[in-house]
Amino acid sequence: MTPLMEVADLSVHFSTRHGAARALDGVSLEWRRGEILGIVGESGCGKSTLARAMLGLVPTEAGTVATGGELVQGRAGLRALRRNVQMIFQDPYQTLNPRRRVSAVVAEALVVAGVPKAEHPARVERALDEVGMAPERFMDRYPHELSGGQRQRVAIAATLVLEPEGIICDEPVSMLDVSVRSQILHVLLELQRARELALLFITHDLSLAWQLCDRIAVMYLGRIVEQGDARDVIERPGHPYTKALVEAVPPRKQRTPLGGELPDAANLPTGCRFHPRCPRRFDPCDREDPPLFGAGEPGHEAACLLLRP
Repeated sequence: MTPLMEVADLSVHFSTRHGAARALDGVSLEWRRGEILGIVGESGCGKSTLARAMLGLVPTEAGTVATGGELVQGRAGLRALRRNVQMIFQDPYQTLNPRRRVSAVVAEALVVAGVPKAEHPARVERALDEVGMAPERFMDRYPHELSGGQRQRVAIAATLVLEPEGIICDEPVSMLDVSVRSQILHVLLELQRARELALLFITHDLSLAWQLCDRIAVMYLGRIVEQGDARDVIERPGHPYTKALVEAVPPRKQRTPLGGELPDAANLPTGCRFHPRCPRRFDPCDREDPPLFGAGEPGHEAACLLLRP
């Protein structure tokens, strides 16, 4: 089956006073129809930039994005992609227009897509109902009258009205109270099953990705350093960085301390970009930049010289 989306050698650079920061540096990824794909890693590793680059929300330095086997090119290609793949952002307090009622917020994508106005009420009501927001109670409210969890439900409803195949979820519960996080996750999972949606779930919480995702891709300094079936990646990590992330999840008792901080993306280390913090580094690591090697099960790969055949 043709993947929902594919990115190949995608790069995004941002100008800083220290030079060009490589937010993404040659990322290749396949997101399959109907699957939940997790993107995990520390803050600053490029997860959100990848999501935005996939939808053309930030300019790319190099690489390609394809959907359904066809390259996304020009404005027409982006419009078609954005109808089929929607995005939920991290902060529900900033993503909703405070001057518009809930009904108008949810219908905005329909307006942009040119859907006949006569269809708007029914599609808005259905979307609100699917996320547990009774239309008769909430359609005429403003965002300031809603809680954080309710705002995020409205944001999810706004992604549903175009009936997409996939939704990119950029840390959708990290800004919410702990008491409502499970409710929002339950909404997303129920929608994924009912609509057979593909979800791309971005998080720094590896335990959450373990529970939710079919596959996991681990990012470090703008690159994917490990990817594969979620169980394989968590139970048999092939990269020392992934191993350190797994061991940091409570209630693990044995841990390999991960020293140092994430290096500056404008001044990347030579060789393996993880080697300055790696507890298992050896002589070639500061000179050779490893590609992804097989790490066991089919589809499980990690960018570590320890795995070189």
